[in-house]
Amino acid sequence: MAEPTTAPTGPLTDLRVIEMGQLLAGPFCGQLLGDLGAEVIKLESPGQGDPMREWGREKPYGRSLWWPVVARNKKSVTCNLRTEAGQRLARELIAQADIVVENFRPGTLERWGLDYETLREDNPALILTRVTGYGQTGPYAPRAGYGSIGEAMGGIRYTTGDPGSPPARTGISLGDSLAAVFATIGTLAAVHHRERTGAGQIVDAAIYEAVLAMMESLLPEWGITEYQRERTGPVLPNVSPSNVYATAGGDLILIAANQDTVFARLAKVMGQPELAATERFATHSTRGEHMAELDDIIGAWTGTLAASELLDLLHEAGVPAGRIYTARDMFADPHFAAREAIVRLAHPEFGEIPMQNVFPKLSETPGSVRHPGPELGQHNAEVYGTILGLDPDRLAELAGTGVI
Repeated sequence: MAEPTTAPTGPLTDLRVIEMGQLLAGPFCGQLLGDLGAEVIKLESPGQGDPMREWGREKPYGRSLWWPVVARNKKSVTCNLRTEAGQRLARELIAQADIVVENFRPGTLERWGLDYETLREDNPALILTRVTGYGQTGPYAPRAGYGSIGEAMGGIRYTTGDPGSPPARTGISLGDSLAAVFATIGTLAAVHHRERTGAGQIVDAAIYEAVLAMMESLLPEWGITEYQRERTGPVLPNVSPSNVYATAGGDLILIAANQDTVFARLAKVMGQPELAATERFATHSTRGEHMAELDDIIGAWTGTLAASELLDLLHEAGVPAGRIYTARDMFADPHFAAREAIVRLAHPEFGEIPMQNVFPKLSETPGSVRHPGPELGQHNAEVYGTILGLDPDRLAELAGTGVI
């Protein structure tokens, strides 16, 4: 179990990030930057903080098990941004920061006197990363935008689920997370540009565009041929075999052998090498045309074998295959353990809390999970005292007036 530590590691240890906003789209960007070593100072409203502190409740604890993950490696300070004094504090912190990450509705920072032009007067090299539903421009920019709406607008909801059912969603906040990942990429690109020029800039990340970026050839398929992708359940159109198959014990195994050479290996391990030479299954396109028939043949074979035996045969033959993992499977898997994909941290309430480790892995400057999400305002004295030089009396005064 990793003991909480404040010593950062990673390639971004020279960067200071001020995170404003809440829930997931902006804070996940902050998490990723913090994972890679950046000092992330999260500004939260006094008394309540980020609603993520309460989301994802799990008995018997009655507290969020999501917060320790999305707020890991961050410092929490309270700051009432709806007051002039809070806005002044934020501006003073931002003047000594490299990056600001925010996911308020467009125009909010401007109303608070924290617009980019004002902020860059004190900090010309500042990078302002803005994550919203629709972006900072365009007719929809002022609208409230949640990740689910961005998933719908970006196209992934329509194509997710079974053909006979309404559009489905994945069991995670995919749109918010994708926007955060692209915001992180944009932020790092802006840091690289600043290293060459000394100039900061705005990174504008819209949830719907982050989803759209993942939609492969959806747009040219419609724009050129008016082909509309539909919901196809566990398969992709004309990609076969790549499906979920039942074993003798009822376990479900995913087999992906749609490439010609891989399918030939699958046919051989099935004891039916002639399938790879059969006209209906010889090429990628013909297998796609006869997907249902081929799936029935493969399913009849997998149904005669236990899952472990089946996987051993497939792996030995070089055929991509695997179980559909749950969290329980991840904890038990030796590959997860060998690559330290799950890290366990000491936690003041839970004793120990497991969570996903930093990814990707860097050989020379690896990131780290240094501590789980902090208590509200835990770092007020450290941040305001060290960075802004405020003494205890001034901090007490700000707390008494509800600024922090």
